[in-house]
Amino acid sequence: MTDKIYNVLFLCTGNSARSVIAEALMNREGRGRFKAFSAGSMPTGRVNPHTRPIVESLGFDFGDFRSKSWEEFAQPGAPVLDFIFTVCDNAAGEVCPVWPGQPMTAHWGVPDPAAVEGSEAEIGAAFSETARLLGNRIRLFLNLPLDKLDRMSLQARLRQIGEAAHETNPAQ
Repeated sequence: MTDKIYNVLFLCTGNSARSVIAEALMNREGRGRFKAFSAGSMPTGRVNPHTRPIVESLGFDFGDFRSKSWEEFAQPGAPVLDFIFTVCDNAAGEVCPVWPGQPMTAHWGVPDPAAVEGSEAEIGAAFSETARLLGNRIRLFLNLPLDKLDRMSLQARLRQIGEAAHETNPAQ
């Protein structure tokens, strides 16, 4: 097993909900092995307040998260990225910046909980479902033997994880 800490970037258009939730989940589940970040192609400038209960339940301070542009991660001095996952369909179709180091990429799209209208309970349920779907994918990813897979095999596995959104038991 390697001591390398892998840098992971989660991308979405607004960087206000899905990518922030994924960042928090990866930093919690993958701590010590992974460092996660999030960004957006057109950041809203604020994190959706409905992410607060999820982020805080994972042990993070909500104030530590911000909506930011993906350009920050394409600049000199930015963390060298090992993996980039798009979590919304819009970001997956956009022309991304050139990422130094040729990180592995995959699309792990999930529905936007910020688009849900209704009662606070209905909105909260949508955010919880987003966290569940992203958590399933992240756990599948964390169980991959990264040091034993060649680049092509790893890329195929990352794509398969993106297609396994509704797995109820990510250990399978």
